[in-house]
Amino acid sequence: MTSRASRTRSWLLVIASAIAWATRAQAQTPPTPDLLPTTAADGAHADTSVRVALQVRLPEGAHVNSNKPRDPALKPTSLSLDAPSGIGVVEIVFPEPQDLKQNGVDQPLSVFEREFTIGVELRLSKSLPTGEIVVPATFSYQACNATMCFAPKKAQTGWTLNIVPSATRVASLHREVFDRIAFGHGESPGVWSGDAASASAPAAVPAPTRASLDDFVVQGTAGGALGTTDFLRFIHNAEAGIKEKGLFEGRGALAILFIVFVGGLALNLTPCVLPMIPINLAIIGAGAQAGSRGRGFLLGATYGSAMAVVYGVLGVAVILTAGTFGTINADPWFNAGIALLFVVLALAMFDVIVIDFSRFSSSVNVGSTGRGTFLVAFAMGAVAALLAGACVAPVVLQVVLFSSHLYATGTASALALPFVLGLGMAVPWPIAGAGIAALPRPGAWMVRIKQVFGVFILGTAVYYGYEAYGIFANRWVDPAAVSASVEEQLKAGWHASMDEGLALARLERKPVLIDMWATWCKNCLVMDATTLKDQEVTMALSNYIKIKFQAESPDESPAKDVMARFGAVGLPTYVILRPK
Repeated sequence: MTSRASRTRSWLLVIASAIAWATRAQAQTPPTPDLLPTTAADGAHADTSVRVALQVRLPEGAHVNSNKPRDPALKPTSLSLDAPSGIGVVEIVFPEPQDLKQNGVDQPLSVFEREFTIGVELRLSKSLPTGEIVVPATFSYQACNATMCFAPKKAQTGWTLNIVPSATRVASLHREVFDRIAFGHGESPGVWSGDAASASAPAAVPAPTRASLDDFVVQGTAGGALGTTDFLRFIHNAEAGIKEKGLFEGRGALAILFIVFVGGLALNLTPCVLPMIPINLAIIGAGAQAGSRGRGFLLGATYGSAMAVVYGVLGVAVILTAGTFGTINADPWFNAGIALLFVVLALAMFDVIVIDFSRFSSSVNVGSTGRGTFLVAFAMGAVAALLAGACVAPVVLQVVLFSSHLYATGTASALALPFVLGLGMAVPWPIAGAGIAALPRPGAWMVRIKQVFGVFILGTAVYYGYEAYGIFANRWVDPAAVSASVEEQLKAGWHASMDEGLALARLERKPVLIDMWATWCKNCLVMDATTLKDQEVTMALSNYIKIKFQAESPDESPAKDVMARFGAVGLPTYVILRPK
Protein backbone atom coordinates (compact mmCIF):
# COMPACT_ATOMS: atom_id res chain seq x y z
CA MET A 1 0.00 0.00 0.00
CA THR A 2 2.77 2.31 0.87
CA SER A 3 4.46 1.64 -2.43
CA ARG A 4 1.21 2.20 -4.38
CA ALA A 5 0.51 5.44 -2.53
CA SER A 6 4.03 6.59 -3.25
CA ARG A 7 3.62 5.87 -6.97
CA THR A 8 0.28 7.73 -6.99
CA ARG A 9 1.86 10.77 -5.39
CA SER A 10 4.67 10.69 -7.94
CA TRP A 11 2.20 10.62 -10.86
CA LEU A 12 0.21 13.47 -9.38
CA LEU A 13 3.41 15.47 -8.98
CA VAL A 14 4.36 14.80 -12.61
CA ILE A 15 0.91 15.83 -13.83
CA ALA A 16 0.97 19.01 -11.72
CA SER A 17 4.41 19.87 -13.02
CA ALA A 18 3.28 19.32 -16.62
CA ILE A 19 0.27 21.53 -16.11
CA ALA A 20 2.42 24.24 -14.53
CA TRP A 21 4.97 23.94 -17.35
CA ALA A 22 2.23 24.11 -19.98
CA THR A 23 0.72 27.13 -18.25
CA ARG A 24 4.09 28.88 -18.14
CA ALA A 25 4.78 27.93 -21.74
CA GLN A 26 1.42 29.28 -22.78
CA ALA A 27 2.12 32.48 -20.84
CA GLN A 28 5.44 32.88 -22.66
CA THR A 29 3.91 32.41 -26.14
CA PRO A 30 3.48 35.80 -27.89
CA PRO A 31 -0.19 36.40 -28.65
CA THR A 32 -1.05 36.76 -32.34
CA PRO A 33 -3.70 39.37 -33.18
CA ASP A 34 -6.52 38.85 -35.64
CA LEU A 35 -6.60 41.71 -38.18
CA LEU A 36 -9.83 42.64 -39.93
CA PRO A 37 -9.57 45.40 -42.56
CA THR A 38 -12.87 47.19 -43.14
CA THR A 39 -14.09 50.00 -45.39
CA ALA A 40 -16.82 52.59 -44.97
CA ALA A 41 -18.59 51.79 -48.25
CA ASP A 42 -18.77 49.15 -50.97
CA GLY A 43 -17.09 51.44 -53.50
CA ALA A 44 -15.26 54.74 -53.89
CA HIS A 45 -15.09 57.54 -56.44
CA ALA A 46 -11.85 58.95 -57.79
CA ASP A 47 -10.94 62.49 -56.70
CA THR A 48 -12.44 62.12 -53.24
CA SER A 49 -11.49 61.08 -49.71
CA VAL A 50 -12.41 57.63 -48.38
CA ARG A 51 -12.05 56.04 -44.99
CA VAL A 52 -10.94 52.57 -44.06
CA ALA A 53 -10.19 50.94 -40.72
CA LEU A 54 -8.24 48.07 -39.23
CA GLN A 55 -9.97 46.16 -36.43
CA VAL A 56 -7.51 44.39 -34.11
CA ARG A 57 -8.51 41.49 -31.84
CA LEU A 58 -6.11 39.93 -29.31
CA PRO A 59 -6.46 36.80 -27.16
CA GLU A 60 -7.94 37.13 -23.68
CA GLY A 61 -5.59 38.92 -21.27
CA ALA A 62 -3.37 40.31 -24.05
CA HIS A 63 -2.75 43.95 -24.89
CA VAL A 64 -0.40 45.91 -27.18
CA ASN A 65 1.57 49.04 -26.44
CA SER A 66 -0.11 52.25 -27.56
CA ASN A 67 1.27 54.43 -30.35
CA LYS A 68 2.89 56.58 -27.62
CA PRO A 69 4.21 54.28 -24.84
CA ARG A 70 5.45 55.88 -21.64
CA ASP A 71 8.58 53.73 -21.56
CA PRO A 72 10.85 54.66 -24.50
CA ALA A 73 12.32 51.16 -24.40
CA LEU A 74 8.99 49.69 -25.54
CA LYS A 75 7.99 49.45 -29.19
CA PRO A 76 5.01 51.66 -30.13
CA THR A 77 2.12 50.30 -32.14
CA SER A 78 2.18 51.66 -35.69
CA LEU A 79 0.46 51.20 -39.01
CA SER A 80 2.41 51.98 -42.18
CA LEU A 81 0.82 51.96 -45.62
CA ASP A 82 2.55 51.27 -48.92
CA ALA A 83 -0.06 53.18 -50.91
CA PRO A 84 0.13 52.77 -54.70
CA SER A 85 0.40 55.73 -57.07
CA GLY A 86 -2.67 57.93 -57.01
CA ILE A 87 -3.54 57.21 -53.36
CA GLY A 88 -2.29 59.40 -50.54
CA VAL A 89 -2.53 58.89 -46.78
CA VAL A 90 -4.26 61.88 -45.20
CA GLU A 91 -4.38 60.73 -41.58
CA ILE A 92 -4.08 57.68 -39.33
CA VAL A 93 -6.14 57.83 -36.12
CA PHE A 94 -5.47 55.64 -33.08
CA PRO A 95 -7.92 55.11 -30.18
CA GLU A 96 -7.44 56.44 -26.67
CA PRO A 97 -4.94 54.26 -24.73
CA GLN A 98 -5.66 52.59 -21.38
CA ASP A 99 -3.46 51.94 -18.35
CA LEU A 100 -2.24 48.37 -17.68
CA LYS A 101 -0.81 47.54 -14.25
CA GLN A 102 1.91 44.88 -14.58
CA ASN A 103 3.04 42.74 -11.69
CA GLY A 104 6.13 44.18 -10.08
CA VAL A 105 6.09 47.38 -12.16
CA ASP A 106 5.30 50.69 -10.47
CA GLN A 107 4.41 52.75 -13.54
CA PRO A 108 1.42 51.44 -15.53
CA LEU A 109 1.83 50.80 -19.25
CA SER A 110 -0.03 52.79 -21.89
CA VAL A 111 -1.74 50.09 -23.97
CA PHE A 112 -4.62 49.42 -26.32
CA GLU A 113 -7.31 47.00 -25.16
CA ARG A 114 -7.60 43.51 -26.63
CA GLU A 115 -10.11 44.82 -29.21
CA PHE A 116 -9.58 48.21 -30.86
CA THR A 117 -9.82 49.93 -34.24
CA ILE A 118 -7.37 52.14 -36.16
CA GLY A 119 -8.92 54.61 -38.62
CA VAL A 120 -7.25 55.66 -41.88
CA GLU A 121 -8.28 58.39 -44.31
CA LEU A 122 -7.09 58.10 -47.91
CA ARG A 123 -7.12 60.69 -50.66
CA LEU A 124 -7.85 59.28 -54.13
CA SER A 125 -6.48 61.05 -57.19
CA LYS A 126 -8.80 61.90 -60.07
CA SER A 127 -6.46 59.95 -62.38
CA LEU A 128 -7.24 56.58 -60.74
CA PRO A 129 -8.80 54.07 -63.15
CA THR A 130 -11.94 52.14 -62.27
CA GLY A 131 -11.50 48.68 -60.80
CA GLU A 132 -9.99 47.13 -57.68
CA ILE A 133 -6.82 48.59 -56.14
CA VAL A 134 -4.95 46.93 -53.27
CA VAL A 135 -3.52 49.15 -50.54
CA PRO A 136 -0.98 47.07 -48.56
CA ALA A 137 -0.16 47.91 -44.93
CA THR A 138 2.13 46.68 -42.16
CA PHE A 139 0.88 46.47 -38.57
CA SER A 140 3.77 46.72 -36.06
CA TYR A 141 3.10 45.94 -32.40
CA GLN A 142 4.53 44.71 -29.09
CA ALA A 143 2.16 42.57 -27.06
CA CYS A 144 2.05 42.63 -23.26
CA ASN A 145 0.12 40.90 -20.51
CA ALA A 146 -0.06 41.30 -16.75
CA THR A 147 3.40 39.78 -16.19
CA MET A 148 5.58 40.65 -19.19
CA CYS A 149 6.00 42.22 -22.65
CA PHE A 150 6.96 40.10 -25.66
CA ALA A 151 9.32 40.82 -28.53
CA PRO A 152 8.01 43.28 -31.18
CA LYS A 153 6.24 41.73 -34.17
CA LYS A 154 4.94 42.74 -37.58
CA ALA A 155 1.88 41.53 -39.47
CA GLN A 156 0.91 42.20 -43.07
CA THR A 157 -2.57 43.43 -43.91
CA GLY A 158 -4.29 45.82 -46.32
CA TRP A 159 -7.47 46.90 -48.05
CA THR A 160 -8.97 46.38 -51.49
CA LEU A 161 -10.68 49.51 -52.81
CA ASN A 162 -13.26 49.27 -55.57
CA ILE A 163 -12.97 52.44 -57.69
CA VAL A 164 -16.28 53.01 -59.48
CA PRO A 165 -17.42 55.64 -62.03
CA SER A 166 -18.64 58.94 -60.60
CA ALA A 167 -22.24 58.20 -61.65
CA THR A 168 -22.28 54.91 -59.70
CA ARG A 169 -23.91 55.03 -56.29
CA VAL A 170 -21.95 53.57 -53.40
CA ALA A 171 -23.59 52.16 -50.28
CA SER A 172 -22.37 52.64 -46.71
CA LEU A 173 -21.26 49.39 -45.04
CA HIS A 174 -19.63 50.07 -41.69
CA ARG A 175 -20.29 53.70 -40.93
CA GLU A 176 -21.38 52.96 -37.38
CA VAL A 177 -17.94 51.47 -36.68
CA PHE A 178 -16.17 54.58 -37.89
CA ASP A 179 -18.54 56.92 -36.07
CA ARG A 180 -18.00 55.11 -32.82
CA ILE A 181 -14.27 54.59 -32.65
CA ALA A 182 -12.31 55.33 -35.82
CA PHE A 183 -12.61 59.09 -36.25
CA GLY A 184 -13.20 61.70 -33.59
CA HIS A 185 -15.24 59.46 -31.24
CA GLY A 186 -18.50 60.65 -32.77
CA GLU A 187 -19.96 62.10 -35.92
CA SER A 188 -17.10 62.59 -38.34
CA PRO A 189 -16.60 66.02 -39.96
CA GLY A 190 -15.07 64.67 -43.16
CA VAL A 191 -16.46 63.48 -46.47
CA TRP A 192 -17.83 59.95 -46.70
CA SER A 193 -17.91 58.16 -50.01
CA GLY A 194 -21.26 56.71 -48.97
CA ASP A 195 -22.96 60.03 -48.25
CA ALA A 196 -26.02 60.92 -50.25
CA ALA A 197 -24.41 64.20 -51.26
CA SER A 198 -21.55 62.38 -52.95
CA ALA A 199 -23.54 59.51 -54.42
CA SER A 200 -23.87 60.98 -57.90
CA ALA A 201 -20.59 62.90 -58.25
CA PRO A 202 -17.09 63.01 -56.77
CA ALA A 203 -17.03 64.76 -53.43
CA ALA A 204 -15.44 68.20 -53.25
CA VAL A 205 -12.64 69.06 -50.89
CA PRO A 206 -14.37 69.82 -47.57
CA ALA A 207 -14.32 73.48 -46.57
CA PRO A 208 -12.73 74.24 -43.21
CA THR A 209 -15.16 75.37 -40.60
CA ARG A 210 -15.05 78.97 -39.46
CA ALA A 211 -14.56 77.73 -35.90
CA SER A 212 -11.39 75.87 -36.92
CA LEU A 213 -9.85 78.93 -38.55
CA ASP A 214 -10.92 81.19 -35.70
CA ASP A 215 -8.58 79.21 -33.44
CA PHE A 216 -5.57 80.41 -35.45
CA VAL A 217 -3.80 83.68 -36.15
CA VAL A 218 -2.56 84.53 -39.64
CA GLN A 219 1.18 85.12 -39.43
CA GLY A 220 1.86 85.78 -43.10
CA THR A 221 0.77 85.18 -46.70
CA ALA A 222 2.72 84.93 -49.94
CA GLY A 223 1.87 84.06 -53.52
CA GLY A 224 3.38 83.00 -56.80
CA ALA A 225 6.56 81.12 -57.59
CA LEU A 226 9.11 82.01 -54.90
CA GLY A 227 12.77 81.09 -54.83
CA THR A 228 14.37 79.46 -51.81
CA THR A 229 15.68 82.76 -50.41
CA ASP A 230 12.33 84.53 -50.74
CA PHE A 231 10.41 81.60 -49.26
CA LEU A 232 12.77 81.34 -46.29
CA ARG A 233 12.37 85.09 -45.75
CA PHE A 234 8.60 84.61 -45.84
CA ILE A 235 8.83 81.89 -43.16
CA HIS A 236 11.22 83.93 -41.01
CA ASN A 237 9.08 87.09 -41.19
CA ALA A 238 5.94 85.12 -40.35
CA GLU A 239 7.57 83.48 -37.32
CA ALA A 240 9.01 86.80 -36.15
CA GLY A 241 5.70 88.61 -36.61
CA ILE A 242 7.13 90.92 -39.27
CA LYS A 243 4.46 92.13 -41.68
CA GLU A 244 5.47 92.91 -45.23
CA LYS A 245 4.89 96.58 -45.98
CA GLY A 246 2.25 97.18 -48.60
CA LEU A 247 1.64 100.11 -50.89
CA PHE A 248 -0.51 101.82 -48.28
CA GLU A 249 1.97 101.61 -45.42
CA GLY A 250 4.39 104.35 -44.49
CA ARG A 251 5.38 106.65 -47.33
CA GLY A 252 3.63 104.52 -49.94
CA ALA A 253 0.18 105.67 -48.84
CA LEU A 254 0.98 109.37 -49.07
CA ALA A 255 2.68 108.93 -52.42
CA ILE A 256 -0.26 107.10 -53.96
CA LEU A 257 -2.80 109.55 -52.53
CA PHE A 258 -0.76 112.48 -53.85
CA ILE A 259 -0.41 110.94 -57.34
CA VAL A 260 -4.13 110.21 -57.58
CA PHE A 261 -5.00 113.70 -56.30
CA VAL A 262 -2.69 115.37 -58.83
CA GLY A 263 -4.12 113.12 -61.52
CA GLY A 264 -7.62 114.33 -60.70
CA LEU A 265 -6.41 117.94 -60.73
CA ALA A 266 -4.73 117.41 -64.10
CA LEU A 267 -7.95 116.06 -65.60
CA ASN A 268 -9.31 119.60 -65.41
CA LEU A 269 -6.63 120.67 -67.91
CA THR A 270 -7.87 118.33 -70.63
CA PRO A 271 -10.04 119.53 -73.56
CA CYS A 272 -12.94 117.49 -72.22
CA VAL A 273 -13.17 119.54 -69.00
CA LEU A 274 -11.38 122.93 -69.08
CA PRO A 275 -13.48 124.58 -71.84
CA MET A 276 -16.66 123.44 -70.07
CA ILE A 277 -15.87 125.12 -66.74
CA PRO A 278 -17.27 128.62 -67.65
CA ILE A 279 -20.31 127.05 -69.30
CA ASN A 280 -21.15 124.86 -66.32
CA LEU A 281 -20.56 127.77 -63.91
CA ALA A 282 -23.08 129.82 -65.86
CA ILE A 283 -25.59 126.98 -65.67
CA ILE A 284 -25.38 126.72 -61.88
CA GLY A 285 -25.35 130.50 -61.41
CA ALA A 286 -21.80 130.77 -60.12
CA GLY A 287 -19.03 133.06 -61.28
CA ALA A 288 -20.23 136.44 -62.53
CA GLN A 289 -23.87 135.44 -62.04
CA ALA A 290 -23.46 134.58 -58.35
CA GLY A 291 -23.82 138.16 -57.05
CA SER A 292 -20.96 137.74 -54.60
CA ARG A 293 -17.70 135.90 -54.47
CA GLY A 294 -18.71 134.08 -51.32
CA ARG A 295 -21.86 132.68 -52.89
CA GLY A 296 -20.01 131.82 -56.09
CA PHE A 297 -17.32 130.03 -54.07
CA LEU A 298 -19.96 127.96 -52.26
CA LEU A 299 -21.82 127.10 -55.46
CA GLY A 300 -18.58 126.04 -57.13
CA ALA A 301 -17.59 124.02 -54.07
CA THR A 302 -20.99 122.31 -54.09
CA TYR A 303 -20.58 121.45 -57.78
CA GLY A 304 -17.07 120.07 -57.24
CA SER A 305 -17.97 118.17 -54.09
CA ALA A 306 -20.78 116.44 -55.97
CA MET A 307 -18.22 115.15 -58.46
CA ALA A 308 -16.01 113.86 -55.63
CA VAL A 309 -18.95 112.21 -53.86
CA VAL A 310 -20.16 110.51 -57.06
CA TYR A 311 -16.71 109.13 -57.88
CA GLY A 312 -16.23 108.04 -54.28
CA VAL A 313 -19.63 106.32 -54.00
CA LEU A 314 -19.35 104.65 -57.40
CA GLY A 315 -15.81 103.51 -56.63
CA VAL A 316 -16.78 102.02 -53.26
CA ALA A 317 -19.85 100.34 -54.78
CA VAL A 318 -17.82 98.77 -57.58
CA ILE A 319 -15.01 97.66 -55.26
CA LEU A 320 -17.27 96.18 -52.58
CA THR A 321 -19.62 94.43 -54.99
CA ALA A 322 -16.63 93.04 -56.86
CA GLY A 323 -15.66 90.99 -53.83
CA THR A 324 -14.31 88.33 -56.14
CA PHE A 325 -11.97 90.76 -57.91
CA GLY A 326 -8.94 88.86 -56.68
CA THR A 327 -10.35 85.69 -58.25
CA ILE A 328 -11.46 87.48 -61.42
CA ASN A 329 -8.08 89.15 -61.70
CA ALA A 330 -6.50 85.70 -61.79
CA ASP A 331 -8.52 84.85 -64.91
CA PRO A 332 -6.52 85.30 -68.13
CA TRP A 333 -9.57 86.24 -70.21
CA PHE A 334 -10.45 89.04 -67.78
CA ASN A 335 -6.96 90.48 -68.01
CA ALA A 336 -6.97 90.18 -71.80
CA GLY A 337 -10.34 91.96 -71.93
CA ILE A 338 -9.11 94.78 -69.69
CA ALA A 339 -5.98 95.13 -71.86
CA LEU A 340 -8.14 95.44 -75.00
CA LEU A 341 -10.43 97.96 -73.29
CA PHE A 342 -7.50 100.16 -72.29
CA VAL A 343 -6.10 100.01 -75.81
CA VAL A 344 -9.42 101.40 -77.07
CA LEU A 345 -9.45 104.08 -74.37
CA ALA A 346 -5.86 105.04 -75.16
CA LEU A 347 -6.77 105.43 -78.84
CA ALA A 348 -9.56 107.75 -77.75
CA MET A 349 -7.05 109.87 -75.84
CA PHE A 350 -5.04 110.21 -79.07
CA ASP A 351 -8.28 111.15 -80.95
CA VAL A 352 -8.04 108.05 -83.14
CA ILE A 353 -11.59 107.17 -82.11
CA VAL A 354 -14.24 109.29 -80.38
CA ILE A 355 -15.78 108.26 -77.03
CA ASP A 356 -17.73 111.03 -75.33
CA PHE A 357 -20.80 110.63 -73.14
CA SER A 358 -20.99 114.34 -72.32
CA ARG A 359 -23.26 114.95 -75.30
CA PHE A 360 -26.03 113.30 -73.32
CA SER A 361 -25.89 116.21 -70.85
CA SER A 362 -27.89 118.33 -73.30
CA SER A 363 -30.92 116.24 -72.41
CA VAL A 364 -30.62 117.28 -68.77
CA ASN A 365 -32.68 120.43 -68.17
CA VAL A 366 -32.75 121.89 -64.70
CA GLY A 367 -34.97 124.83 -65.62
CA SER A 368 -34.24 128.53 -65.38
CA THR A 369 -36.00 128.89 -62.05
CA GLY A 370 -33.56 126.55 -60.38
CA ARG A 371 -30.41 128.38 -61.37
CA GLY A 372 -28.19 129.57 -58.56
CA THR A 373 -29.42 127.06 -56.01
CA PHE A 374 -27.12 124.69 -54.18
CA LEU A 375 -29.36 121.72 -54.98
CA VAL A 376 -29.01 122.40 -58.72
CA ALA A 377 -25.26 122.89 -58.35
CA PHE A 378 -24.94 119.53 -56.59
CA ALA A 379 -27.18 117.81 -59.17
CA MET A 380 -25.24 119.26 -62.10
CA GLY A 381 -21.93 118.20 -60.53
CA ALA A 382 -23.26 114.65 -60.16
CA VAL A 383 -24.49 114.63 -63.78
CA ALA A 384 -21.13 115.94 -65.01
CA ALA A 385 -19.33 113.17 -63.12
CA LEU A 386 -21.62 110.47 -64.52
CA LEU A 387 -21.43 111.79 -68.10
CA ALA A 388 -17.65 112.18 -68.06
CA GLY A 389 -15.89 112.72 -71.35
CA ALA A 390 -13.32 110.56 -73.05
CA CYS A 391 -10.53 112.26 -71.10
CA VAL A 392 -12.01 111.41 -67.70
CA ALA A 393 -13.64 107.99 -68.01
CA PRO A 394 -10.43 106.01 -68.78
CA VAL A 395 -8.61 107.51 -65.79
CA VAL A 396 -11.56 106.89 -63.46
CA LEU A 397 -11.76 103.28 -64.64
CA GLN A 398 -8.03 102.86 -64.16
CA VAL A 399 -8.18 104.18 -60.59
CA VAL A 400 -11.17 101.95 -59.77
CA LEU A 401 -9.38 98.85 -61.08
CA PHE A 402 -6.23 99.73 -59.17
CA SER A 403 -8.27 100.32 -56.01
CA SER A 404 -10.08 96.99 -56.48
CA HIS A 405 -6.78 95.17 -56.76
CA LEU A 406 -5.42 96.81 -53.61
CA TYR A 407 -8.63 96.15 -51.71
CA ALA A 408 -8.58 92.48 -52.76
CA THR A 409 -5.10 92.14 -51.25
CA GLY A 410 -6.39 93.40 -47.90
CA THR A 411 -5.74 97.15 -48.20
CA ALA A 412 -9.01 98.66 -46.99
CA SER A 413 -7.66 102.19 -47.44
CA ALA A 414 -7.86 101.69 -51.21
CA LEU A 415 -11.57 102.47 -50.96
CA ALA A 416 -10.64 106.17 -50.66
CA LEU A 417 -8.77 106.44 -53.96
CA PRO A 418 -11.77 107.18 -56.26
CA PHE A 419 -12.91 109.87 -53.81
CA VAL A 420 -9.42 111.43 -53.76
CA LEU A 421 -9.48 111.49 -57.57
CA GLY A 422 -12.79 113.35 -57.38
CA LEU A 423 -11.33 115.81 -54.86
CA GLY A 424 -8.54 116.61 -57.29
CA MET A 425 -11.10 117.35 -60.00
CA ALA A 426 -13.17 119.44 -57.56
CA VAL A 427 -10.36 121.86 -56.55
CA PRO A 428 -10.74 124.40 -59.43
CA TRP A 429 -14.51 124.74 -59.16
CA PRO A 430 -14.86 126.84 -55.97
CA ILE A 431 -11.97 129.07 -57.20
CA ALA A 432 -13.63 129.59 -60.56
CA GLY A 433 -17.03 129.97 -58.92
CA ALA A 434 -15.70 132.87 -56.83
CA GLY A 435 -14.65 134.64 -60.03
CA ILE A 436 -10.93 134.38 -59.28
CA ALA A 437 -9.07 134.28 -62.61
CA ALA A 438 -6.67 131.52 -61.59
CA LEU A 439 -7.48 129.06 -64.38
CA PRO A 440 -5.26 128.79 -67.47
CA ARG A 441 -6.65 129.71 -70.84
CA PRO A 442 -7.68 126.83 -73.13
CA GLY A 443 -5.33 126.07 -75.98
CA ALA A 444 -3.55 123.43 -78.01
CA TRP A 445 -1.48 122.46 -74.99
CA MET A 446 -4.55 120.70 -73.56
CA VAL A 447 -4.20 118.07 -76.30
CA ARG A 448 -0.72 117.28 -75.02
CA ILE A 449 -2.10 116.81 -71.50
CA LYS A 450 -4.64 114.36 -72.86
CA GLN A 451 -1.96 112.50 -74.80
CA VAL A 452 0.14 112.15 -71.65
CA PHE A 453 -2.82 110.42 -70.03
CA GLY A 454 -3.05 108.27 -73.15
CA VAL A 455 0.53 107.10 -72.67
CA PHE A 456 -0.20 106.03 -69.07
CA ILE A 457 -3.38 104.24 -70.15
CA LEU A 458 -1.51 102.47 -72.94
CA GLY A 459 1.06 101.37 -70.36
CA THR A 460 -1.77 99.94 -68.27
CA ALA A 461 -2.98 98.01 -71.33
CA VAL A 462 0.50 96.53 -71.72
CA TYR A 463 0.53 95.57 -68.03
CA TYR A 464 -2.81 93.72 -68.22
CA GLY A 465 -1.81 92.10 -71.50
CA TYR A 466 1.38 90.78 -69.90
CA GLU A 467 -0.64 89.53 -66.93
CA ALA A 468 -2.97 87.67 -69.30
CA TYR A 469 -0.02 86.07 -71.09
CA GLY A 470 1.57 85.07 -67.77
CA ILE A 471 -1.61 83.43 -66.52
CA PHE A 472 -2.11 81.59 -69.81
CA ALA A 473 1.50 80.39 -69.65
CA ASN A 474 1.01 79.30 -66.03
CA ARG A 475 -1.89 77.08 -67.13
CA TRP A 476 0.03 75.31 -69.90
CA VAL A 477 0.70 72.33 -67.68
CA ASP A 478 -0.24 68.65 -67.53
CA PRO A 479 -2.83 68.27 -64.73
CA ALA A 480 -1.66 64.69 -64.12
CA ALA A 481 1.86 65.94 -63.40
CA VAL A 482 0.55 68.41 -60.81
CA SER A 483 -1.63 65.75 -59.18
CA ALA A 484 1.30 63.32 -59.04
CA SER A 485 3.45 66.00 -57.42
CA VAL A 486 0.81 66.65 -54.78
CA GLU A 487 0.39 62.91 -54.12
CA GLU A 488 4.14 62.72 -53.51
CA GLN A 489 3.83 65.54 -50.96
CA LEU A 490 0.91 63.80 -49.24
CA LYS A 491 2.97 60.63 -48.90
CA ALA A 492 5.72 62.73 -47.32
CA GLY A 493 3.38 63.81 -44.52
CA TRP A 494 1.30 66.69 -45.91
CA HIS A 495 -2.45 66.76 -45.21
CA ALA A 496 -5.15 67.04 -47.88
CA SER A 497 -7.89 67.87 -45.37
CA MET A 498 -7.89 71.43 -43.99
CA ASP A 499 -10.07 70.49 -41.00
CA GLU A 500 -7.95 67.54 -39.94
CA GLY A 501 -4.68 69.38 -40.42
CA LEU A 502 -5.90 72.28 -38.30
CA ALA A 503 -7.22 69.88 -35.65
CA LEU A 504 -3.83 68.19 -35.42
CA ALA A 505 -2.04 71.53 -35.23
CA ARG A 506 -4.38 72.71 -32.50
CA LEU A 507 -3.82 69.47 -30.56
CA GLU A 508 -0.03 69.54 -30.88
CA ARG A 509 0.26 73.36 -30.69
CA LYS A 510 2.21 73.54 -33.94
CA PRO A 511 2.32 76.21 -36.68
CA VAL A 512 0.56 75.53 -39.98
CA LEU A 513 1.57 76.06 -43.62
CA ILE A 514 -1.33 76.04 -46.08
CA ASP A 515 -0.42 75.55 -49.74
CA MET A 516 -3.31 76.45 -52.08
CA TRP A 517 -2.96 74.70 -55.44
CA ALA A 518 -4.84 73.51 -58.52
CA THR A 519 -4.15 71.03 -61.31
CA TRP A 520 -4.02 73.89 -63.85
CA CYS A 521 -1.37 75.80 -61.86
CA LYS A 522 2.07 75.46 -63.44
CA ASN A 523 3.78 77.46 -60.70
CA CYS A 524 2.36 75.02 -58.14
CA LEU A 525 4.25 72.23 -59.89
CA VAL A 526 7.38 74.37 -60.10
CA MET A 527 7.25 75.11 -56.37
CA ASP A 528 6.76 71.45 -55.47
CA ALA A 529 9.72 70.43 -57.63
CA THR A 530 12.12 73.18 -56.52
CA THR A 531 11.59 75.40 -53.49
CA LEU A 532 9.52 73.02 -51.36
CA LYS A 533 12.09 70.26 -51.92
CA ASP A 534 15.02 72.44 -50.93
CA GLN A 535 16.79 71.09 -47.86
CA GLU A 536 16.79 74.45 -46.05
CA VAL A 537 13.07 74.92 -46.67
CA THR A 538 12.35 71.35 -45.57
CA MET A 539 14.24 71.90 -42.32
CA ALA A 540 12.50 75.24 -41.72
CA LEU A 541 9.11 73.53 -42.10
CA SER A 542 10.00 70.38 -40.13
CA ASN A 543 7.90 71.45 -37.12
CA TYR A 544 4.94 72.61 -39.23
CA ILE A 545 1.66 70.90 -39.97
CA LYS A 546 1.60 71.20 -43.76
CA ILE A 547 -1.71 71.28 -45.64
CA LYS A 548 -2.32 70.99 -49.39
CA PHE A 549 -5.62 72.78 -50.06
CA GLN A 550 -6.94 72.21 -53.58
CA ALA A 551 -8.52 75.41 -54.94
CA GLU A 552 -9.44 73.92 -58.30
CA SER A 553 -12.32 76.35 -58.91
CA PRO A 554 -11.39 79.66 -57.25
CA ASP A 555 -14.77 81.23 -58.06
CA GLU A 556 -16.74 78.47 -56.30
CA SER A 557 -17.01 77.39 -52.68
CA PRO A 558 -15.12 76.18 -50.73
CA ALA A 559 -12.07 77.54 -52.58
CA LYS A 560 -13.68 80.97 -53.01
CA ASP A 561 -14.37 81.28 -49.27
CA VAL A 562 -10.90 80.15 -48.22
CA MET A 563 -9.10 82.41 -50.72
CA ALA A 564 -11.24 85.38 -49.68
CA ARG A 565 -10.50 84.68 -46.03
CA PHE A 566 -6.75 84.90 -46.63
CA GLY A 567 -6.86 87.57 -49.34
CA ALA A 568 -5.44 85.21 -51.98
CA VAL A 569 -5.53 86.67 -55.50
CA GLY A 570 -4.00 83.76 -57.39
CA LEU A 571 -2.29 80.39 -57.14
CA PRO A 572 -0.15 79.19 -55.59
CA THR A 573 -0.79 81.02 -52.32
CA TYR A 574 0.96 80.17 -49.06
CA VAL A 575 -0.44 81.00 -45.63
CA ILE A 576 1.26 80.52 -42.25
CA LEU A 577 -0.97 80.20 -39.19
CA ARG A 578 -0.26 79.65 -35.54
CA PRO A 579 -2.68 78.43 -32.86
CA LYS A 580 -4.06 81.12 -30.58
